[in-house]
Amino acid sequence: MSNELVINSSQNGSGGRIALLKDKNLVELHYDNEENKFSVGDIYLGTVRKIVPGLNAAFIDIGYEKDAFLHYLDLGPNIRSLVKFSKLVQGKKDISYKLNDFRMEPQIDKLGKITEVFKQNQKILVQVVKEPISTKGPRLSCELSIAGRYLVLVPFSSSINVSKKITDQGERKRLLRLISSIKPENFGVIIRTVAEGKEVAELDRDLRDLVSKWTNGMKSLVTAKPRQKVIGEMSRAASMLRDMLNESFDTITVDDTSTYEDIKSFIRTIAPEKEKIVKQYNGKTKIFESFGIEKQLKSLFGQTVSLPSGGYLVIEHTEALHVIDVNSGNKSNSETDQETTAFNVNLEAASEIARQLRLRDMGGIIVVDFIDMKKAEHRKNVYEHIKNEMKSDRSKYTVLPLTKFGLMQITRQRVRPELNIVTKETCPTCLGSGSISASITVSDQLEKELDYILKKQNEKSVTITLHPYLFAYFTHGFLSIRFKWFLKYNQWVKLVKDSSFGLNQYEFKNKRKEVIEL
Repeated sequence: MSNELVINSSQNGSGGRIALLKDKNLVELHYDNEENKFSVGDIYLGTVRKIVPGLNAAFIDIGYEKDAFLHYLDLGPNIRSLVKFSKLVQGKKDISYKLNDFRMEPQIDKLGKITEVFKQNQKILVQVVKEPISTKGPRLSCELSIAGRYLVLVPFSSSINVSKKITDQGERKRLLRLISSIKPENFGVIIRTVAEGKEVAELDRDLRDLVSKWTNGMKSLVTAKPRQKVIGEMSRAASMLRDMLNESFDTITVDDTSTYEDIKSFIRTIAPEKEKIVKQYNGKTKIFESFGIEKQLKSLFGQTVSLPSGGYLVIEHTEALHVIDVNSGNKSNSETDQETTAFNVNLEAASEIARQLRLRDMGGIIVVDFIDMKKAEHRKNVYEHIKNEMKSDRSKYTVLPLTKFGLMQITRQRVRPELNIVTKETCPTCLGSGSISASITVSDQLEKELDYILKKQNEKSVTITLHPYLFAYFTHGFLSIRFKWFLKYNQWVKLVKDSSFGLNQYEFKNKRKEVIEL
């Protein structure tokens, strides 16, 4: 199974897009907008705005329009040590940022009250664990952690934990022994699954990088103002590579030179042997168009999603939960009996549902209404199949067996807003009024405007971006319409097809790639 990462950085200031493909099929899509603040993993200097004893929680100002939520259970046992250290740093005391000589404070009681820890207007270091979703502000934690390639560094702790996915007892003991020998004082470490089989030199380098990141963040804390980001998570593309890069990755394709150099430099740091898989895209069409991603986006993000053999899913979203209905469609005619039809469609639907959860980053409670199956064996097989399909999902999730009504309940961790792409297009001609001029006249309109641009405005090297159907119409045959333009105007007009355009939509650009306004 091949994995490809396609990074589209030229989005006219609206942020880049990152697509993860498995066997050419889109499984994850992320927007990496530099202006998007409050990403999971960011550490801020916050201010306690309100303490709510009834909720045993506090609301913290970190610069978002709504105060962020911090529950007592998310403070962590060593919150007093964090508060003490923050005060020392901001008081510009001469201390070691590596916590070597820092004297830890007693741990707090698990069943304590938040009023015993915080006071109003107190300054405190907090980490975003859930991005703002819908009407809610960010969710915070004071158990700070900094993630690396193989390890996660946990300040003000002393424990070493190994990922549960590393099952070999000998390997677990080896990793515990190695990390114990190199771990700095007053830092805890979580050993990630990808650390399995790695040498001490690689683990030590990763640990040094994390300690360096913590040290630099604490140096910036000396002069930090409230609401300021102290330690920032890396870009979405880099964090995906850090968490997912393995032997199954074939290529990473980037369409921007500076991003290409950044990604190459980052991979040189974390996995030098993988540097050669990073490639820069220099094609004439848009990178998402070239890889067929734009077309997949249009077909995968609608309310109705088709299945390969004729069935389809209907996906409904509410504030409380998500509902997915499985339908057989015209598939019912292709099998000998109803039970076999239902089972086969449900298996197909299970694979697509697992993909849709990752693709749309759906979280919270998801209820799936499968087609009724009478055989318990079939229900069990569908349950096992969807669990197997979701193994590659990086979010925490729980899947429950089908009920007697054919319903399956799934919970999936939600740490950022669900990705929603509007696939219905507003008609570019009528702008949603419901009436358009005859579509057959669009070619005549385009030719009139082209004639005006070339003759009246004397533009040279004109490029027209248009829908693939229009592109085919103007370029079909040796004596195509475009060739006739060449004979008429004595210059070649470049045509670029773009399936994100509507059928009646087109755009003229000059030789400086600027849109020509008419």
